[in-house]
Amino acid sequence: MYLRKFLLLMLVMITGLVITSSLFAQTVAKVNGVGIPQARLDFMVKAAIAQGQQDSTELRNSLRENLIAEEIVAQEAIKSGLDKSSDVMTQIELARQAILVRAYQAEYIKNNAVGDDVLRREYEEVKSQMGDKEYKARHILVETEKEAKDMMAALKKGGAFDKLAKEKSIDTGSKSNGGELGWSSAGAYVKPFADALQNLKKGNTTDQPVQTSFGWHVVRLEDVRPAVAPPFDEVKMNMQQRVLQRNFASTIQNLRNSAKVE
Repeated sequence: MYLRKFLLLMLVMITGLVITSSLFAQTVAKVNGVGIPQARLDFMVKAAIAQGQQDSTELRNSLRENLIAEEIVAQEAIKSGLDKSSDVMTQIELARQAILVRAYQAEYIKNNAVGDDVLRREYEEVKSQMGDKEYKARHILVETEKEAKDMMAALKKGGAFDKLAKEKSIDTGSKSNGGELGWSSAGAYVKPFADALQNLKKGNTTDQPVQTSFGWHVVRLEDVRPAVAPPFDEVKMNMQQRVLQRNFASTIQNLRNSAKVE
């Protein structure tokens, strides 16, 4: 763990993050004659603060001790020749690339702010996809059509839906709740499931198993209500993330299209 954290930290320093040379010249400690730059400690402090910790003497001392321990272990790893290991060198290169990708993405987000007009259009598009109804459903998910038909036969004989879901469903997210999925628009589900749900009457169960990429479902519609979209201000950040992710993916695709790949 120490070695991995140390290597990642060193990679941050060599990927071009701008830190003044004077900070590199300053050291917070020396380990066997090797200096630990002040810039490295400052970077760790900044990261800790970003995670909610308070800047303090205690925090800085603790991080300094971590850096010293990591430097000691890293030096031992180098003595053992681990820095020449092909696996380690591959991990270093992968980590370097990952850091560069994150830095590029952060720079893209900073330089490509999304205006409220675009966000409101996104909001209206999402609202239109929601439809005008919300559905409260239960389901039992199994691996095969035969298992699903067995569940339906058990229900016709008076079996309790929630009990069968708890016992037989492979959907770990809902089985403990008796297969209950809560309230959601039909658009939140994969199409075969959504179609089945919309064709059911309140209180009814599908008369045929529903196949999706997840397996085979027995679906019951518990209730229906009018859909009410959350106010724009409540979901503005979500809309921003959707737009930025889509735009960034498009940018990456354009880069891929223009890259010379042999």
